[in-house]
Amino acid sequence: MTNPKKLNLFAITWPLFIESSLLVFMRTSDTFIVSHVSDEAVAAVGVSNQLIIFLFLLLQVVSTGSAIVISQYLGANKLRDVKKFAAGAISLNCIFGFFISVCIVCFSKQLLQPFGLQPATLEQARIFLSIVGCSLFIQAINLTISAITQVHGYTRYTMTVSLGINLVNLTGSILFIFGPLGFPKLGIPGVAISAVFSQLLGLVIYSIILTKIVRLNLSFRDFYKARFAEIKKILTIGIPTAGSQLIYSISQLMTTYFITQLGAEMLSTRIYTQNIMTFIMVLAISLGRGTQIIIGRLVGAGEKEEAYKQLFRSLILSLFLSLAAVTLTVLFRKQLIGMFTDNVDIITLGAFLLTYGFLLEPVRCLNIVIGEALRATGDARFLLFVGSSVILGLCVPLTYWIGVHLGYGLVGMWCVFIMDEGVRGLLLLLRWRSRAWEKKVLVSREEMA
Repeated sequence: MTNPKKLNLFAITWPLFIESSLLVFMRTSDTFIVSHVSDEAVAAVGVSNQLIIFLFLLLQVVSTGSAIVISQYLGANKLRDVKKFAAGAISLNCIFGFFISVCIVCFSKQLLQPFGLQPATLEQARIFLSIVGCSLFIQAINLTISAITQVHGYTRYTMTVSLGINLVNLTGSILFIFGPLGFPKLGIPGVAISAVFSQLLGLVIYSIILTKIVRLNLSFRDFYKARFAEIKKILTIGIPTAGSQLIYSISQLMTTYFITQLGAEMLSTRIYTQNIMTFIMVLAISLGRGTQIIIGRLVGAGEKEEAYKQLFRSLILSLFLSLAAVTLTVLFRKQLIGMFTDNVDIITLGAFLLTYGFLLEPVRCLNIVIGEALRATGDARFLLFVGSSVILGLCVPLTYWIGVHLGYGLVGMWCVFIMDEGVRGLLLLLRWRSRAWEKKVLVSREEMA
C-alpha cells in the first residue's frame, strides 16, 4: 500500500486537470459547433445542458460518497472492505441512474417548459434532452468506476478514457452538423447521438480498467450482496455532498430562468461567458480533487496534522494558478467570445464580464479546494448547511432583485456571484482552521489499528 505521505499532489492532479478540461471541452465544443446552426440552437442546447448537469449531480451521491469512503479505507489499509464498497456503489448508482433516465425521457417537455423558451427552441431542447438523458444510467456507472479508479491513484487512466470519449463525441458532432464524407446533417439530434455513443464506448473501457488495472475483480454475486452497512456509510457522505452540489445547481437553473427574462441575447452571452470561465475553474476543481484523494488517505491513516497542512499548500497553489489563468483569459477576452458569435453586443458584454474573474476566481478557489478537503474528512454536512443558507437564502434572491428588478442585468448578477463565493469561502476557511472536521473521520480507531 502506498504511504499517503508519499502521494504527490502534482502527479495526481495533472491528469485530473486534463480530464476535467476535456469534460468542459465536450460541453464547450457542442456549444461551438451548434453555434454554426443558430443562436437559438445554442440556447436550446445550453438550457438542456443545465438540466442534464442538474440531474447528473444526483448521480454523484453514490460516486462521491464511495470515493471518499474508499480513500479513507485505503489509507487504513483495509483492502477487503474496499472491494465491498466498490461493488455496492456500482450497483446502487446503476439502478439510480436508470430511474433518472426513464424520468428524463418521459418528462423532457415538462422539465423544459418553466424556462419560457419559444416553441421552436423548446422542441429542439426537448429532442436533445431526451436523447442524452436516456444514457445517464451509463454515465452513472462510468462516474462511479472513474471515482474508484482515481482514489486508487490511477488518474492517468481516467484521463486517457476521457480523452477518447471527447474525441469520439467531437468527431461525431462535426460529422452530423457539417455532413462531410456523405454523413447526414442531423443537427442537434446528431450532437446528442454522438454524446450517447461516446459514453457507451467509455463504459466498455472503464470496465476493463477496473478489472485489469485497479484489479478489483467483482463478480455478479458481489454486486447483489452489497450490505446495507456499506451503502449507509457511502450515503452518509454522498447525500450531503450531492445536496450541496444540487443547491448550487438549483441556483444556476434559477439564474438561467432569470436571464431568460432579459432576452435570448443575454442568455447566449451568459452561456458563452460561462463556458470560457469554466476552463479557469477546472484548475481549482482538479487541485481540489487531488487534495481530496491525499487528505482522505491521510485521515484514514490517522495523519491529521499532515492533512491540515496539506490543505494550505494546495490552496496557495490553486490561487496562483487561477489568477494566472484569469490574466491570460482577460488578455484575449474579445477573441475568445468572438469564437462563438459575431454579435458585437454579446462580444462587448461578455468580454467585460470576463474581467470580473480577477475578483471571482480567487474566492471560488476557497470554496472548491477547502470544500473538497472537508468532504475528504467526512465533514460533508457542514458544506450542506453553508450552501443552503448562503446560496438559497442570500444569493438567489439578490440575483433576481439586483439583476432583474433593479435592472442591472448580467453585470449586477456577476457582482452577486462574487459576494456569494466570498462569503462561503470565508466560512469554509474558518471551519478548517477550527479543526472540527477531525471528529468526522469515517474509519474508526479500531479499524485503523
